[in-house]
Amino acid sequence: MLKIIPADGAEEPYRSPDLGWDGFVGDLILNPLTHPDAPGDLRAEQGLATQVLICLMTDRRVETSELRDGDENRGWLGDSFDVMKGETPIGSRLWLLRRSALFPGIEQKAEDYAREALQPLIDQGAVAKVDVSATAGSNRLDLSVSLYGRNGAQAYSSKFELLWRQIDGVANPLAH
Repeated sequence: MLKIIPADGAEEPYRSPDLGWDGFVGDLILNPLTHPDAPGDLRAEQGLATQVLICLMTDRRVETSELRDGDENRGWLGDSFDVMKGETPIGSRLWLLRRSALFPGIEQKAEDYAREALQPLIDQGAVAKVDVSATAGSNRLDLSVSLYGRNGAQAYSSKFELLWRQIDGVANPLAH
C-alpha cells in the first residue's frame, strides 16, 4: 500500500526515486552527471507521476475466483495477509485484461480497474479527483489518466497504451 506522509517542515522530507515508463517496463531514473546537487543520483522530482505508475503498472493480487484456468495470481504476496486497517492492496487489476480479447465493454472494465488502483491517492489526500478514460483500438487499449488537486487544477495527465497480442501465443505480451 502506498502511504503519503506529510513532512513537518523541520527536516527535509524523504522523496522516493522517480520511475520512468517506456510503454513496456518501468525503471528508476537517474540525474544527469551535470546535475548541480546530486549528479548520477536517483532523481526524485516526479513523486505524483511515480505513484501513478506504481498504482497502475504494479499487478494487484486478486481473489482466486477472478482467475481464469491456468492463471497464477500475481502481485505483492504480502497483500494476501498484511493489509492493515484502512489500507488497500497495491497495484491494479489491469493485468487480468491482458489475456482478454478487445471485447465490447472492455473500456469500462479498464476504467474501473484504473480508478480502483488510483483511489489510495484520493484517500490519502494526494489528489482530490481522478479522471480516467479508456479507448479500444486495433490491438490496443489506450488509458488516459488526469489527477486534480483540491483547488481544481490539473496536477497530472498522461496516456498509457496497453497492447494486446492474444493470437501469437505470447505468455507475457507486455514483457519486453
